Amino acid sequence: MTTQPLTTGDPLRLGPYRLLGVLGEGGMGKVYVGRDGDGAPAAVKVLRPELAHDRHLAQRFVREADMARAVTSTGVARVLGAQTEGGRPWIAAEFLAGPTLDEAVRAYGPMDGPAVRALAVRLARTLHDIHAAGLIHRDLKPANIVLTSTGPRIIDFGIARPEHGLTLTTTGQIPVTPGYGAPEQVLGQRVGPASDVFSLGAVLAYAASGRRAFDGAHVPAVQYEVVHGTPDLSLVPPELRELIEPCLAKDPAYRPRPPQVAEAFAPPKGADRVWRKGPLADDIKRRETATKRLTAPAETVVPSGSPSRRRFLTGAAVSVAVLGAGGGAGAWWLNREEKPKAFDVPPAVRTPEAAFVSAIDTTPGEVPKPLWGPLDVVAAGGELPLPVRDVVIVQAKTGGLLALSVTDGKERWRARDIDADAGFVSVGDRMVVGVDKEGVLNAFAASTGAPVWQTGSDVDDVLAADDTHVYLVTKDNELRAVNAWTLATTWSRPMTSPRSQNGPAKAAVGRKRLVVHGRDGHVAALYTENGETDWDIKGQGTDGQAPALGQNNIAYLGGHSLMARRLDRGDYLWAEESLTTEAGEPGFGSPAVDGDLVVAVRKYSVYRLGTLPDYHTAESKWSKVLDGFGLSSDPVSPPVVEGTTVWVHGLEDRVEVIHKVSGDLLFNAKMQGQGPYQLASDGNRVFLARAGRIVAMPVFGV
Repeated sequence: MTTQPLTTGDPLRLGPYRLLGVLGEGGMGKVYVGRDGDGAPAAVKVLRPELAHDRHLAQRFVREADMARAVTSTGVARVLGAQTEGGRPWIAAEFLAGPTLDEAVRAYGPMDGPAVRALAVRLARTLHDIHAAGLIHRDLKPANIVLTSTGPRIIDFGIARPEHGLTLTTTGQIPVTPGYGAPEQVLGQRVGPASDVFSLGAVLAYAASGRRAFDGAHVPAVQYEVVHGTPDLSLVPPELRELIEPCLAKDPAYRPRPPQVAEAFAPPKGADRVWRKGPLADDIKRRETATKRLTAPAETVVPSGSPSRRRFLTGAAVSVAVLGAGGGAGAWWLNREEKPKAFDVPPAVRTPEAAFVSAIDTTPGEVPKPLWGPLDVVAAGGELPLPVRDVVIVQAKTGGLLALSVTDGKERWRARDIDADAGFVSVGDRMVVGVDKEGVLNAFAASTGAPVWQTGSDVDDVLAADDTHVYLVTKDNELRAVNAWTLATTWSRPMTSPRSQNGPAKAAVGRKRLVVHGRDGHVAALYTENGETDWDIKGQGTDGQAPALGQNNIAYLGGHSLMARRLDRGDYLWAEESLTTEAGEPGFGSPAVDGDLVVAVRKYSVYRLGTLPDYHTAESKWSKVLDGFGLSSDPVSPPVVEGTTVWVHGLEDRVEVIHKVSGDLLFNAKMQGQGPYQLASDGNRVFLARAGRIVAMPVFGV
């Protein structure tokens, strides 16, 4: 399709973008080609002025912007800016030069085997990134894939939603493109990541054969084939057919995950030359040249004797599909190299690992020499140290946050205005986020301490974070998820447990679940994408408040009993009833994950347990009575497991170091001063803090 000139009623500028022409339009709005002050092109999608006051449509527009901005993958068209409040809502995104996959197949025929494999790997990796952001694309099809000189890019988040979100379509509308939506989408059932994998299989079948895997004389016939029919893969080469067929399984449980698809389709070396050489590559280059001419300043576009700019706008063959202007397919074009300021964060550095101490060369009971410290720099009784790759973040003795090098303990940076008592977290091992005394959320680059952003003014406590979001409690006792890369509030809801003078709730996040253990003993697991409750339990108690989430899909909870539940559904696995405390006795402290096992302390004993899910009971690996008299003085600080050692807050002002396999005591570590220990570990180091001092200790490897 050709780019059309602006007409009466079209805006001349939206935000920083000067509009140059119309790419397309539909029932909801228009998509323009624009240029910012630096001359960089963008596709600017605008809601029609007569619809801007429609609350439902405006909310849908806002959601689309938030969905697209939540995905940071290089395989999607990145959102450059948006205005979703006041005036005329718009979204600006990359302007990708290249045909859509359906245009390319129609023009140049089906792709060969290596090209299909390269396409599959790139799309599968991008879907994995989309799913990691907690989203489902829901409308993957050839028209929503743009082939650029750097490879395929997925576009259009018009109906993308969180995994457990509701569809954006209204009654009577078809929520997906017939022939590409999964059977569960056609039937109106729950949609998950596997639904996108089905769509991926249908896309790859089309790319390999030039024919849709599911077809019919009319839409109901196509949808019937999707639900009940067999995909037509007769024109797909046999070596690709056996890879595509599992993606098209009717049952989502039998479809591979995107990383498995990427591994199975691993292309031969040089397969991605399709984007660089040949007819398709030439087509892409022509479009790139046309786009650069279109968005260049007028004085460079119209030399003497050249066509007028108006003629160029109406005649330039910049082939496009309108991105969501009417809720359909679309394209945003031409990659822009610079990143938005909010993403200007150094990549995570490698964690420098310390050398193991040799148990053979160490005298039994001898305490190894510290790697560094003790340093008199931390707040007594403060928050637990937070290792983040090459630094460990602590609550500074003089207030605020202090980052120490994990290798030598030297100061790397400080954030003096942060209220460390309100909690601090790491986002993707790239940012450290805390809140200042005014309730403003602050983010810093983890390695350097460079300020990244500030937002909000009503934050009370920071609970947890994953690679995308920070989860916090406001001064109005609202639980909120803030996207750390866009600063958008993804969701907000009343706190799952009441505010308590005993201190804030504790939380952990994993497998798209936020597990909150409140000071009232109530535990709730919430979906990270929308804040809705997946499961909850009451009466767990307030000892050992920090949940521990294992890689084996188990949430371990301290309290009156040590309880194990399936993380993603809350199914009861076990609560070690023989270890349950009696009324008035201290319960289990916060547990620590040890691979597929868990370590926890109760009163004067430490336990290392596994799970026998079929029998709803725990499997005891060993238990050990702690040396000394009295009870463990800190039921909140969990043990740490590093190398072959378990470090436990013991009795009589000591930390007991135990061999994690045998349960034998290796040595006792003791620091000067009074009060509880704070323990943390990473990179073959254990950080011990007590009474304002911190030390880094080595660990045994065998």
